[in-house]
Amino acid sequence: MIAAFLGMRLYSVLGKRTGHEQEPVLPRRDDRAAPAPVRLDDGDAPATTQGGAADTSGLVYEPAAETGLRALLAADRHFDAGRFMEGAESAYRMILEAYWSGDRDTLRDLCDDDSYEAFAEAIAAREARGEKLDNRLIGIDSAKITAVDLHRNEARVTVRYRADISAITRDADGRMIAGSMSDASATDDLWTFRRTIGSSDPNWLLDEAEAA
Repeated sequence: MIAAFLGMRLYSVLGKRTGHEQEPVLPRRDDRAAPAPVRLDDGDAPATTQGGAADTSGLVYEPAAETGLRALLAADRHFDAGRFMEGAESAYRMILEAYWSGDRDTLRDLCDDDSYEAFAEAIAAREARGEKLDNRLIGIDSAKITAVDLHRNEARVTVRYRADISAITRDADGRMIAGSMSDASATDDLWTFRRTIGSSDPNWLLDEAEAA
């Protein structure tokens, strides 16, 4: 786990159903009302193939994000794309697992007030129904930066996660009422992190998440 994400707070979280009639992997907005990391500050543009197309097989970002990343590096020389993505993958797992297990203390540490309330309300509703989630993040197939936006002194970095999740919902007696641990569902999510450039706080805040 990357230390820069241990204090991360969540602004809003969306999710999508796993394909079974059960609670979403994450609360939805409408429910609430491999390759080694590559640095962008090496001074060289990504290598090109003989045909002229950029070779992006080992990059932690998609080609469309390169211009934004270079602008971010010009504004914040401490930013490192590889370390950021290591933390972003850890954050993805930590937030999912904390919500699924109903770990309010961890969510309090990871979320701002509004986001914590959203999670707490979803957990409370689940508990009132006597249900528990037995979800598992099988693995993250890929995670790449897809966009970078700078507005004044705020940076926003969007990451696309493709992952496999197995999900089961159990009743108060532990009986499975939805889902299948042998039938993992592919998820495709976009999470956007933000941070004030030059802030003494190194933490990136997740301010938006949605199904791609």
